[in-house]
Amino acid sequence: MTNTSTQSAADTLIVALDGRDISEARNWAAACEGIAGWMKVGMTLYYHYGPVAVEDFLAMGYRIFVDLKLHDIPHQVEGAAYVLGKLGVDMFTVHALGGPEMMNAAKRAAERGAAEVGRPAPMMVAVTVLTSMADETLHQVGIGGTTNDEVGRLAYLAVENGADGIVCSPQEARLVREVIGEGYAIVTPGIRPSWAGSDEPDDQARITTPAAALEAGATHLVVGRPITQHIDPMAAARLLVDEIEQV
Repeated sequence: MTNTSTQSAADTLIVALDGRDISEARNWAAACEGIAGWMKVGMTLYYHYGPVAVEDFLAMGYRIFVDLKLHDIPHQVEGAAYVLGKLGVDMFTVHALGGPEMMNAAKRAAERGAAEVGRPAPMMVAVTVLTSMADETLHQVGIGGTTNDEVGRLAYLAVENGADGIVCSPQEARLVREVIGEGYAIVTPGIRPSWAGSDEPDDQARITTPAAALEAGATHLVVGRPITQHIDPMAAARLLVDEIEQV
């Protein structure tokens, strides 16, 4: 469990560095210095550059969320989580569908890796249903019921097996908070502020505004394109923080 009751607006905002060019990602991070508290390193950037993609942003003073969505047999996920813990990340993702043994192995390994380098244990947050998916998509892969059913089931399973929080669509944040209770993080991608516009295609099906997500129980907002594709990323990040502070 984690204490998020006193965190600042900066510590609520996670800027998603989802491109593949590390120079571009450094520019985005530099633009957000002193405004956002977190950077998210996604799999495209991490798979291209490896640990350097984390170390650079740690050196800039950011907290780092590595979003690799670990999902494999427990032994493999244990090894990956150990590496991330030793690297000094502050948060990482696993897929709740990996099951209890996998999640518990990841949690223990990340704690062990962090302890070896004198770092606090990273938060392990579990992915429930990807924000690109809807009921029809779940049915296509053989999962019955609704998106809400699956999110709630997986959220409960995750926190019972070591997760410090849940990654879910902001549209399910209220449901997740009801299922897992207080004291856990709820990390929501799919954040689209009203000023961001909608000219570009969006591969996330379940989105909402920062205010709506926070009011529903989210503790961390993951925002990518509204900041990184804005003509002025610094101004966009400030707008986001201002919007968070008004909630």
